Amino acid sequence: MKVVYYEKFQGPVVIKEVPNPTVSSDSVIIKVEATGLCRSDWHGWMGYDSDIVLPHVPGHELAGIIVETGSEIRNFKVGDRVTVPFVGGCGRCPECVSGNHQVCDHQFQPGFTAWGSFAEFVEIKYADINLVKLPDEIDFITAASLGCRFITSFRAVVDQGKVAAGQFVAVHGCGGVGLSAIMIAAAAGANVIAVDIDDEKLGLARKIGATILVNAKKVESVSTEILKLTGRGANLSIDALGSQETCFNSISCLRKRGKHIQVGLMTGDHKHPKIPMDKVVAHELEILGSHGMQAFRYTEMFEMIKNGKLKPGLLVGKIISLNDALDALMNMDKFENVGVTVIKI
Repeated sequence: MKVVYYEKFQGPVVIKEVPNPTVSSDSVIIKVEATGLCRSDWHGWMGYDSDIVLPHVPGHELAGIIVETGSEIRNFKVGDRVTVPFVGGCGRCPECVSGNHQVCDHQFQPGFTAWGSFAEFVEIKYADINLVKLPDEIDFITAASLGCRFITSFRAVVDQGKVAAGQFVAVHGCGGVGLSAIMIAAAAGANVIAVDIDDEKLGLARKIGATILVNAKKVESVSTEILKLTGRGANLSIDALGSQETCFNSISCLRKRGKHIQVGLMTGDHKHPKIPMDKVVAHELEILGSHGMQAFRYTEMFEMIKNGKLKPGLLVGKIISLNDALDALMNMDKFENVGVTVIKI
């Protein structure tokens, strides 16, 4: 099969012919129809993820058709149209038993702990508890765009943030994660504040539900601007980018007893950011992380997609080939694309 392949962090990325994956007792083999290109894939290529063993095939936002099942698989069959969370739980550890597969002690992550979906076929382990059957109404491109971004944002806004109609929700960074969070918060009836440095991305944010736009390059202080525009500050604020500046701004723009959700990955020099802890204490702020979403939580999201409340297809900015993915992966740090890029296999 053809795969996107690299043997060295920050080294050449090439198309290579490799043997097809083989099924194990608890896994399935999926013929990949579409897979999202995510900044997490770039993080992996840069060497920021300690789970990756070289050589490597990236890719974790996938949708496709099951072509082979292991001997222990009971809930899925050959021919099923499926997608999968980017974090797969083992189903046996204390976190999985409590329903929190997204923080499994022995998690499986395609494209990180194993070869991923920038390939014609991919093996998915712990398949019985992690695969998600696709409704007929959702095509493969849309399903791949849900990837880690939309599902992570859904859990961040709905489960972690517990967003309510009428609240002010600030979203810092209008990439795939941020735009997903904006759409989801707006669908829940929130007043959404979109923050970015790119007017084109802010324009898309408005189209999908943001009511207030803040260009961080054009204001003296993002947090002061949000406090002024909302009167008291945001009820819920999400760092969807993952930088010291966006994290600080997200916490600083909250009203008393507000909630900050960290979704954007903090890597390199940004791993341990400074935060306004004096304000966290004095205003009783909450700081939470959000990491993926369990397979069983897809049902509510799918219903909102089917009834038109959520339209993730609007976030697909570009559809590219496997060959095009080589340059696209290596240049993700330039933030040139608007919306989500999907690779059609």
